[in-house]
Amino acid sequence: MMKTGELAADYRNFRFSEINEPQYRHLKWLLFWPVFGLRYLFVENLNPADTYTVIHCSLDDRIPFCEVFLIFYVLWYVTIIGIHLYTLLFDLEAYKSYSKFLLISISISTTIFLVFPSCQELRPETFPRDNILTKLVGMIYRCDTNTNVFPSEHAIGAFGILAAVIHTKRLRKPKIIAVTVVLTVLVAMSTVFLKQHSVLDVLAAIPVSAIAYWFSFRRRKKYE
Repeated sequence: MMKTGELAADYRNFRFSEINEPQYRHLKWLLFWPVFGLRYLFVENLNPADTYTVIHCSLDDRIPFCEVFLIFYVLWYVTIIGIHLYTLLFDLEAYKSYSKFLLISISISTTIFLVFPSCQELRPETFPRDNILTKLVGMIYRCDTNTNVFPSEHAIGAFGILAAVIHTKRLRKPKIIAVTVVLTVLVAMSTVFLKQHSVLDVLAAIPVSAIAYWFSFRRRKKYE
């Protein structure tokens, strides 16, 4: 049994040549990240512009642009890296399940992007306010295209963070889970308030996340 503060694995003497050793084999899951980045570039440049379906619903028009939600949108990046590193260091079973969740969910979303190219036309032509947050949102708009939005991978990632927290022994505490639930909701909301996604994109992320959750977290628990 691990003691408080004890690392799940000792990486101090790790050498890449030892990646196939039992104590380091789990590090192969980190290959997901460069593959994910290459996949993003491939899918973004694959489909002609006239093949995209515009995702939109009436609720999108009722939701105002609000740059304050950029805080939660960016916090997603910090949290998704943080929970990955935390589980890698202190809970390898949660780390493996979380990695599997990401692999399954992103594989599903990628398949959807390929067979059903999507885009959104929700971004404001001009921002209602001029401040540091709207300037940063403008930078995100320039770096991130408005294509391949259904389902929202931002929302999927938020659901994955929540699942990882719930299944990490040291983090499975009422206050931490409550904070993570609130963060998950705010991250999902940030995608629509920043006009990065339609409400439909967020809703589509729910069944994708549910499937990934079953095969990565629940199914593992069932057969333990």
